Amino acid sequence: MSDDEQRDQSQSHSRGPAQGRAQGRAQAPGEGNGRAGDKGETDRPAGPAAPATPTPGPRPEPIRFFGTTWVDHDNGYAPRRAAVAVGALVAAVAGAYLLRLAYEGLEIGNVGPFLSISVVILFAIASSIAFAKTWESFGRRVAPSSDEAALKGLKAIGFIGSLIAYFLRCLVEAPGEKLHRVEYERALAEFTRRRSSRTGNPAARRPKRKK
Repeated sequence: MSDDEQRDQSQSHSRGPAQGRAQGRAQAPGEGNGRAGDKGETDRPAGPAAPATPTPGPRPEPIRFFGTTWVDHDNGYAPRRAAVAVGALVAAVAGAYLLRLAYEGLEIGNVGPFLSISVVILFAIASSIAFAKTWESFGRRVAPSSDEAALKGLKAIGFIGSLIAYFLRCLVEAPGEKLHRVEYERALAEFTRRRSSRTGNPAARRPKRKK
């Protein structure tokens, strides 16, 4: 073997380990990227949770200015009662003051005592009727009728009576709370009874007739 051939073989043997080490270093970053990708997939946040299924059964009817806070007396029930009571009282006082200004205007216009007294009596009667009807609506459902439609105008004239009724009722409870609670508890008891009858003893059920 010549000197040139021996020199070529020695160079090829020296290149082999070096090339292997270089290829190993080149593959190392690829493996690191793979591990990083796996870590990124595990750290990925989960999607939004599914919405909760609504509970079956009757729903409480909301009350004006109170919503459904009257059920458990939470979510600002007491402050709402106080706010509605104060607001109704302030509105009633303001309305009475406006009526007084209107009465003084009649006196300045010299319309006569008969007309002035008639206006006072009319507002007094309208306020009494409005108070009675509003207070009655807190305890029972008023069926729509022609009489109720005819009384709307009279109740609007006697708005002071309605405001006083709201003020007095808020001192005890939310206006209409007792009526809504009775209806809600009755509907809830009826729903519970029907559900228990459906999920009762299967042996007690009547067998279906064969066709």
